[in-house]
Amino acid sequence: MEKRQMSLGNIGHKLIHLSWSSFLRVSSYCWRYPKARRTLFIAGACFVYFFFAVQPVSHTSDHQNRRYAYWTGNGVFSMRKHASDSADETRISTEKTNGSPTPTRSNVVYITLRSKRHKPAILRGTVRPKLRGKKLRKVKKQEADTHDGTKGKPAKDEWEQKRTDVRDTWKQIIHNAQSLQKNKVKQMDDIDYTVSSIRIYSQRAPPWFSKDDIADMRFLAGSKITHLKSLEPKDSPPVLLFNSAGRFNETVHKNSENTSECIGDCGVIKRPVDMSEVFAFHLDRVLGLNRSLPTVSRRFRIFDGQLCPVSLWEAAVRPVTAGRAGTLTWAEYQASLKHRCWQRGAPRPEWNCSSIHHYEWSRLVLFDFLLQIHQRLDRNCCGFRPRPEDSCVELGYHGECADKDSVELSHIVHRTHDPKHLVFINNKGFFDRDEDNLDFKLLEGIKELPAMAVGVLSSQRLRERLLQSLFLDELYWESQGGRQGIEKLIDVIERRARVLLRYINAHDIKIIPMNA
Repeated sequence: MEKRQMSLGNIGHKLIHLSWSSFLRVSSYCWRYPKARRTLFIAGACFVYFFFAVQPVSHTSDHQNRRYAYWTGNGVFSMRKHASDSADETRISTEKTNGSPTPTRSNVVYITLRSKRHKPAILRGTVRPKLRGKKLRKVKKQEADTHDGTKGKPAKDEWEQKRTDVRDTWKQIIHNAQSLQKNKVKQMDDIDYTVSSIRIYSQRAPPWFSKDDIADMRFLAGSKITHLKSLEPKDSPPVLLFNSAGRFNETVHKNSENTSECIGDCGVIKRPVDMSEVFAFHLDRVLGLNRSLPTVSRRFRIFDGQLCPVSLWEAAVRPVTAGRAGTLTWAEYQASLKHRCWQRGAPRPEWNCSSIHHYEWSRLVLFDFLLQIHQRLDRNCCGFRPRPEDSCVELGYHGECADKDSVELSHIVHRTHDPKHLVFINNKGFFDRDEDNLDFKLLEGIKELPAMAVGVLSSQRLRERLLQSLFLDELYWESQGGRQGIEKLIDVIERRARVLLRYINAHDIKIIPMNA
């Protein structure tokens, strides 16, 4: 270390000695020349020193002084006039009078910005925010009050009031429609009953529609309404049942137990907010499930020209009875999936199976997951995060998720002459739910899915078939904004289909043909 320091010191002494000896050598050379030439050398050296050293330093200091003079604080520089600025303005004005185009200084305010601190990106649904202390205590207090019963009764009364208000609004509309009928309004629909809004330009309809489907769609879209009647199904909003004397379906009335509600062919007029049932009907046919009732869109003068979904009425459709209470609960439904009721012959009595075949639940789950229909298997919205305006929250169902085994399934129906097969009704879907908030509770207990439907989802032809199918309903097609609006709905279904296919691979769900 000492040798290194000595070597550095020797180098410094040598540099000083070398520079001093060089200066003496140059001085000795200069003194040999005449006095005039020596003066010229000294003047040239001074000029070079002044040009390269003194002038840049003075220019920099003047620029810094001017910049500090513009400083106003808080990171802002303002344009205040100085003597040099006045001189510049005088020169610019003189040049303007001479006619030379020169750029003018704009009134600019320079702002210095601090570097913005970027937070790390957090994917939705991956991090659950922590509850603050006050909020956590408030939530615990509300839960304690609910368990104690101090606030449970008022909240329940409030939910019952909201439930009544929702029903009363639609009831009032139905009452107005029936009053129009009593006043002998001859034509209650905006379209001519001889012209149907179902358009088929080719010689044959798409192969997933049967002849009965096409006939039912044309009947619902263009039949003449002769009578209106109000119905109030259980756990559903009231609906209008219309009669038409255009045709008579002998098969339906032969198998129905109660024909007093409908004489002739009938349709059910539902609320305008249930228009997604039209999309659900076409999806059901495209996937080859064939469990939904035909549904089309139609305008009515009694609803101020609004577009409403109209479904086919079948008097033979009845709720499935099971269990001791006559209704199917979540625990009984899971038990029927475990025992595979009716898949291998008649089930044992101790299994308490319903009349529904095991494969029917697989069809229902696939259909409900794509459309995120939770009213059948998850009425309380326990499998996802509902919004405050969702019916399960407004009606108070979401607070009953603790005892999920006793939750009753709703809208589980079948035909009396075909008890083993389900009928999909009230198929209102939800297209505004993100992929990180899907209801995976619908898939619980499912070990098999229908091969035909999964094949359509994985064949990359779902979009083409849905476009071709939905084009038949002209009013629905136009109400959604044409092809551009329809494709947005199909985008949602395709994204959910990809999620479902990944779920199938991750949980080793079997894909089998279901012909039963």
